[in-house]
Amino acid sequence: MSHGGPEHGEHGERGEHGESASTWLGRGGFELGTDGPSVILVGVDDSVTATRAAWYAAGLARRQRARLVAVYVSPVPAMLAASPTGASVMAAEMQAQDELAGQMRARAEQVARELGISITFIAARGDAYTEIKRIAAETRADAMVVGASAKAGHRLVGSLAVRLVRAGKWPVTVVP
Repeated sequence: MSHGGPEHGEHGERGEHGESASTWLGRGGFELGTDGPSVILVGVDDSVTATRAAWYAAGLARRQRARLVAVYVSPVPAMLAASPTGASVMAAEMQAQDELAGQMRARAEQVARELGISITFIAARGDAYTEIKRIAAETRADAMVVGASAKAGHRLVGSLAVRLVRAGKWPVTVVP
């Protein structure tokens, strides 16, 4: 029953200012995330919040039929190399991080098979913020999911999630 106003859908592809969708979308060319994510990047490590973020991102990728890019960034312990025993400690730590990355890769591939989603697992070394930004650009990620930091100091200096949000290039979902 009509009440004198346009029925649902009668506006067609017109925006709120009367322009067509093609005119509105044509202003800026390609824009990340305009039609929902097609590539979702999730930051993973062995923390509880990162695990929750990974499950959330996997479900989102399944529902959106998006590709999931799981990124693990291991820190580089540069200070250890300066001492005589530091090199062997650093080598052992890097080996442990590589083993952790291998375990996470295997788990990600298993979950991808179970959920029927496409996943790419990338392990990198360095600063998490820098590496995640670089990988997001390379993979053309148009959404990010990260776990909230549980470290008290991040309230003062800023967590990875806050830094990614402030970068303003992607929608960022922070999972508690």
